[in-house]
Amino acid sequence: MHSAPASLAIVFGVIIVALSIASGLIWLERRLLAVWQDRYGPNRVGPFGLLQVLADMIKIITKEDWVPPFADAAVFVLAPVAILVPVLLTFAVITYAPGIAVADLNIGLLFFLAMSSLTVYGVVLAGWASDSKYSLLGSMRAAAQMLSYEVFMSLSLMGVVMLAGSFDLKTIVDSQKDLWYIVPQLPGMLIFLMAGIAETRRLPFDLPEAEGELVAGFHSEYSGMKFALFFVEEYLGITLISILIAVLFLGGWQGPLLPPLLWLALKTLLFICFFILLRATFPRPRYDQLMSFGWKVMLPLSLLNLVITGGIVLATR
Repeated sequence: MHSAPASLAIVFGVIIVALSIASGLIWLERRLLAVWQDRYGPNRVGPFGLLQVLADMIKIITKEDWVPPFADAAVFVLAPVAILVPVLLTFAVITYAPGIAVADLNIGLLFFLAMSSLTVYGVVLAGWASDSKYSLLGSMRAAAQMLSYEVFMSLSLMGVVMLAGSFDLKTIVDSQKDLWYIVPQLPGMLIFLMAGIAETRRLPFDLPEAEGELVAGFHSEYSGMKFALFFVEEYLGITLISILIAVLFLGGWQGPLLPPLLWLALKTLLFICFFILLRATFPRPRYDQLMSFGWKVMLPLSLLNLVITGGIVLATR
């Protein structure tokens, strides 16, 4: 147990670092996309364009905070908060290194799945409260997509739970001291990764925000800081999925020579860069193709992985 000052320091430290990473990823994504697409990225404001993010923040803060006259004002204002808070709460149950965690829950993985399910409420409320056909259609797409891929995400993690014998994230990391779960659970990791892309609504699975069809989807009517909250939530979601892949399949903070926290940071950064690379590489599919892929391919594979892992666990214990 930590003392009260130490616990508060960890809480504020996690919040500050998470939000700083979200803002830093805006710069990182633009720089990496520029490299991969052979063009210039941010390179004028500050060294290597590092202050471009600050300039963007000043711009968005000073934009008019507009609420459409036809919108449900109370719900319209609360929707960005409803989508951001569950993501921030999930960072509380992750053990970043031995002794560094906000809340040491023995059901940390279940808590993550519960919070990821709640984010769909913010998206649906934003689309409904906007009273716009584009926003409503985007929110309906998002609800169907997120709820569907939540099923495959949950099933893909059950193999890890069976191997570790626990929903506790710290126990799962400790159980990988001899063999990282990416080896016996490679199919589960790939399913979790694809479900994570769909859950965070990132390219190529950004159908709820497809600008060619829906203007900007569920947040079409948003501006100023309320739009910024949706933007921050997306980058926090990328970071969260990347951390969980590192914790669940790559041994978390385990590794030689380097400090544990640095090992987790490096593994997380690897998958964050992969998320960005996907945006630079693939076009988005049609919405019906995305849903068909989930139910006709992802679901059978996740169930097959679950059955095989269960059989192996029963045979070896």
